[in-house]
Amino acid sequence: MLEAHEAVRRLLRRRRVAALDVLFEALGTRSRMTVFRRLREVGYRSSFTHSGRYYTLEEIPRFDAHGLWFYEDVGFSRFGTLKQTVARMVPEAPAGSTHSELASLLRVPVQRPLRDLFRSDVIGRQVVEGIGELVYVSADSRKADQQIAHRRESLQGSEVPALPPTETVLVILAEALRASRVGVTPDQLARRLSARGVVVSRHEVRRVFEHYNLLSGKKNRSLLPRPSSP
Repeated sequence: MLEAHEAVRRLLRRRRVAALDVLFEALGTRSRMTVFRRLREVGYRSSFTHSGRYYTLEEIPRFDAHGLWFYEDVGFSRFGTLKQTVARMVPEAPAGSTHSELASLLRVPVQRPLRDLFRSDVIGRQVVEGIGELVYVSADSRKADQQIAHRRESLQGSEVPALPPTETVLVILAEALRASRVGVTPDQLARRLSARGVVVSRHEVRRVFEHYNLLSGKKNRSLLPRPSSP
């Protein structure tokens, strides 16, 4: 018969990620203390998404350049919780980070950790003309100045902001198509997506609307890209 910690190890190697109820069943217990004792014996990580309700073995995640690893919609961070992750990512971002940039990377709402970290003076924030969003930066003023300078440099000569990631663009276009009969503004579409649990900022929606000529009052409401000028 397998020892309890080996049963947990085999379960997580097979499933890669498991919630607490699955671990309860595997160990034949309802004791959280017992489950976490076994998890500590094998070495584990908690998800930063889903309020930390998912677990995996330390050896399983293959973190990307941002220190993130996703299994389906469950995210794990090299840095720990969502708040700890945001606290590390913001100061390390060469040009700081906006809310929409972080939400796109982390795939979860980040308003609360950003607010809490700012109020606790763990990170700072500044207004940068041409962004339309606050830029969150290091709490160290010297590092923050470098981040803002980098951000401004990246904006020079770029009259049109870049589109959001392809996955986000497709989500926005799909929702725009569903709402095409009634017609919606970028703000209304952002709220529709938010109500469905999709993290997309109104600035990202407006950028997609502008790119695909979907703004209210336009005659051309095609979802196909506009042809480039010769």
